[in-house]
Amino acid sequence: MTASNTPRDESKPRPGGQPLRGAHLDSTAQLMNRITSQLGSQLSLVSLNGTRRSAPPALVLVGHGSRDPRALSTIRTLVDRIRELRPELPVHLGHIELNEPLLPDTLATLGTGDAVLVPLLLSRGYHVKQDIPEAAAASSAHTRVASPLGPHPLLVETLYERLVEAGWRTPRGDADRRASGVVLAAAGSRDPDAAVDTRRTAQLLAERLGVPVVPAYASAAAPTVPHALRALAARGRHRVAVASYFTAPGRFATECAAAAPWIAAAPLGAHPAMAHLVLHRYDQALATPEPAPERQLASA
Repeated sequence: MTASNTPRDESKPRPGGQPLRGAHLDSTAQLMNRITSQLGSQLSLVSLNGTRRSAPPALVLVGHGSRDPRALSTIRTLVDRIRELRPELPVHLGHIELNEPLLPDTLATLGTGDAVLVPLLLSRGYHVKQDIPEAAAASSAHTRVASPLGPHPLLVETLYERLVEAGWRTPRGDADRRASGVVLAAAGSRDPDAAVDTRRTAQLLAERLGVPVVPAYASAAAPTVPHALRALAARGRHRVAVASYFTAPGRFATECAAAAPWIAAAPLGAHPAMAHLVLHRYDQALATPEPAPERQLASA
């Protein structure tokens, strides 16, 4: 049985006009501590059906897959960090394509056990809406599908720290600010919801940096990264960095970085905030009630 949680923008205003504390108000450490403590303790002894259990549902991290060997190495490091944070939690890895183990094979090893699938993806799109739920439905495991990682303040803080590592410094004075900008380089998707999610991350990063952030894409959507860079240059912004909105190194990340006229940040990778965010999505999925099964109508 499967259930898919609706992706939520963690940074939209709360009802009543009170905004959620954004990434620009919290340090990365504060954000990680806050989301990790929110749900973990009360879920530690509760199973998917509400009864006590001796072991928590498995966390299945769902990666896209890549021909670049650095990608698999990065994801395995992230898995190790998740295990360090939650030693009692069984953590598995499955890929949509290109790398082994593939997701169906990982799910097959779980038999009829409980599992939460956490997409290592940054927005809604075909993989989140179709590929992962279909693989979950075809397995014998009792699964839930968590929301994708983005948008979320922890991603924004990770993007910021990757930019700082690459050489980004806060512009000093109005002249520097008017000359500065960032292109948020993402993979791209034909699904309009993916663009909505990426634009939201760009907006949050712009608030964090104090300069314009333009979302751009490596494929399947517009604008491209070179086009976005040219558009910013036409507005007099020549101190432009490329923020790599990719979970791991790969062809798209490499191509986008090569287009940078100044500095290009590394992908999100196995940053500690990513491990906390994966666990946050896992806890969210467990805390969301499963829909009641549809009643079968008796035949007349």
